[in-house]
Amino acid sequence: MRLKDFTPRAPTSAACKAGVFPFEAAPRPCILGAMRIILSALLLGTILAACNAGAESPGHAVAFMYHRVDDSRYPSTNVRQEDFGAQLDYLEREGFRIWPLERIVRHLKTGMPIPERTIAITFDDAYHSVYENAWPQLRERDWPFTVFVSTHGVDQGLSDIMDWEQMREMQATGVRFANHSTSHDHLLARRSGESAATWNKRVKGDIRAAEARLREELGDAVNPGRLFAYPFGEYSSALADLVEDLGYVGFGQHSGAMGPLSDLRALPRYPINENFSDLDEFAIKANSLPLPVISLTPRDPLVESNNPPRLSITLAPNSIDPERLACYGGPQGRLPLELSGRDENRFSMQASEPFEPGRARYNCTAPSAGGGWYWFSQPWVIPPIAADPNH
Repeated sequence: MRLKDFTPRAPTSAACKAGVFPFEAAPRPCILGAMRIILSALLLGTILAACNAGAESPGHAVAFMYHRVDDSRYPSTNVRQEDFGAQLDYLEREGFRIWPLERIVRHLKTGMPIPERTIAITFDDAYHSVYENAWPQLRERDWPFTVFVSTHGVDQGLSDIMDWEQMREMQATGVRFANHSTSHDHLLARRSGESAATWNKRVKGDIRAAEARLREELGDAVNPGRLFAYPFGEYSSALADLVEDLGYVGFGQHSGAMGPLSDLRALPRYPINENFSDLDEFAIKANSLPLPVISLTPRDPLVESNNPPRLSITLAPNSIDPERLACYGGPQGRLPLELSGRDENRFSMQASEPFEPGRARYNCTAPSAGGGWYWFSQPWVIPPIAADPNH
């Protein structure tokens, strides 16, 4: 059995479901009756058009990112089996569409419509627990998903990582595999004494070698969408440009929904682990919308000076009242916002204390008219960068 796109009937109002639109009937002169018929027909057409537009209008999508499933040794990169199952049950019960990640990317690139409630499921690092504990639940539902593979760990035969034969077994049922580098190194960091040109050549070689191994083991049709996930979710403007130059669409580990204004060099995914697996929070993220950011300064997540960074964001005109926004700087809590001009929808923020070396974020949310939340995350990488024992 091959996995297919899971696209249930879109949730609609009772009127849209039934195609019945009650209008009060009462005795009237003939002329009024005729006018009512005409007006009713026009209104019916308007409602039907609205129903159709709501189901297939250009929109957004959400991607979830997992590492391990039911491997309690690593809480920061693990989700418990019961939590994972509850999340899948929620998506199925609420009528979400489960699309392959490359299909979402194709629609973002071309401007094709993305239906409401569209979700992609992804896993980084190709851990064996995905094969053992996640795949059976997803296969039972016939849902597509993508696994990002760092090929050196597979070739080393690490016990925590799937082997190529297991990947071929999964691929035969429609599971997608994509590029996560060869080395799973901190790719944005230069080595001691390394020039920009040497760094560029080394990192391009690392990514190309991973793609070559994927093709050798899984066939030339692997990774048709040219998808790349940054190891640790870390990237800089230089690395994002490099990934784009190689023809890839990049994915980070920062929160938020994907939409028409999203940066295809570094698309967001919601990381799920034991600390962020509450079902109510999961539901909020699944229903979130992309904050309509049209520009931000600085764009580069690498913080080599000016720590803490000052971030300025401009929203699409007449989209969201900046005064309804709430932005947070991780453990530093809510950040004060400076509005640069109400008509321009521009605002700035800065944490009060410098970030420690490693990874940090500014997260911004705002309530939507439909009861959900707009969401945007700007990741930061503060050198020097230490190895992460959970990866």
